[in-house]
Amino acid sequence: MTKNAIVLGAGIVGVSTAIHLQRRGRQVTLIDRKDPGNETSFGNAGLIQREGVAPYGFPQQLGLLLRYALNNRIDAHYHLRTLPSQIAFLARYWWNSNARRHAIITRAYAPLIENSIAEHKDLIEASQAEGLIRKDGWIKIFRTEAKRDGALAEAALWQNEFGVEYDSLTPADIAHIEPHMTGDFAGGIRWRDPWSVLDPHALTSAYRRYFESIGGRFVTGDAASLGPFGSGWKIMTAEGPLEAEDTVMALGPWAAVATRRLGYSFPLGVKRGYHMHYAAEGNAVLNNWTLDAERGYLLAPMRRGIRLTTGAEFATLDAPRTPVQLDRAEAVARTIFPLGGRLDPEPWMGARPCTPDMMPVIGKAPRHQGLWFAFGHAHHGLTLGPVTGRVLAELITGETPFIDIAAYSPQRFNP
Repeated sequence: MTKNAIVLGAGIVGVSTAIHLQRRGRQVTLIDRKDPGNETSFGNAGLIQREGVAPYGFPQQLGLLLRYALNNRIDAHYHLRTLPSQIAFLARYWWNSNARRHAIITRAYAPLIENSIAEHKDLIEASQAEGLIRKDGWIKIFRTEAKRDGALAEAALWQNEFGVEYDSLTPADIAHIEPHMTGDFAGGIRWRDPWSVLDPHALTSAYRRYFESIGGRFVTGDAASLGPFGSGWKIMTAEGPLEAEDTVMALGPWAAVATRRLGYSFPLGVKRGYHMHYAAEGNAVLNNWTLDAERGYLLAPMRRGIRLTTGAEFATLDAPRTPVQLDRAEAVARTIFPLGGRLDPEPWMGARPCTPDMMPVIGKAPRHQGLWFAFGHAHHGLTLGPVTGRVLAELITGETPFIDIAAYSPQRFNP
């Protein structure tokens, strides 16, 4: 008899997991309160970051921490009122970001990143989404020689240890590949391996259509109604109650609340982020996904326009929107590229689900049969959706995951 499975959360991680379970003979129902790809997966920078072997750490230098404390930067912003409730998470994040711990975490994290392109390639081809993809990498530009040289030294280490490929860019190189960009840049890096996505929401939607074409189905429902039922699980959906032997929680930033109802305590924080699309003035063209590394914003030439994305906002999930970073970023971006008018009626905001050790939670729930977790991917949700879906589906169906996922076990937080 075919076993049923429920996947809660229809972002890129949930949709990918649903595909891999359906491929392995499960009858899968994907459930979300909204259509797939309309929450965190909607607003990312559109990069499948093969180069991102080292997760984003918390600053360690005292001088830099003091500058962040002024709360006037593009790459980070915080809500003073809610900061006390986040101190415990931030303290653990800071501790895990020291050089020794971060190096250990990077080596444990890298296998996910190293397989990100191959696993996306599988789903891109299956869903006939090749038209959404560019395969020419992306660039970082630097304003000072010190930052440039530090980044190049780090890139050389990553190349030697993790096979990440890159090119060093001179100011003349930048002027050649981005002729409409102006600025006194010291140089840059082109990461060769990453792929970019012209419309992240369209990619998730393509994966959803492929999932349905192989027999899966999507229904709306509320994760809060999930509960144990017999030897499995039961949830209320728009089509009535649904039962399944296995349930995957791929709920992104809402995972902490959903798992708490079942007795788990995950130290899940959020980094909120904003984006806006712009026209280009005149005949100006932005050719590459471009990070202004020392200012902390990214410009991406997407289908909807040039997407400007901000850094991290440390606030509670339900705190009021404060897109001050977007305004700051726009002012700087206009000095290096001729952005035209805003194309969206208001800034988009989403929340990245983050763990204090910078690694996702992937694996079996420690205290429940048939319950599985897949969340906490921070800045790399789009990058790691398909590889997460594969390893978790392998685990659920009794296969040996093709990479070691012990470091991502839920038991590290809930023994």
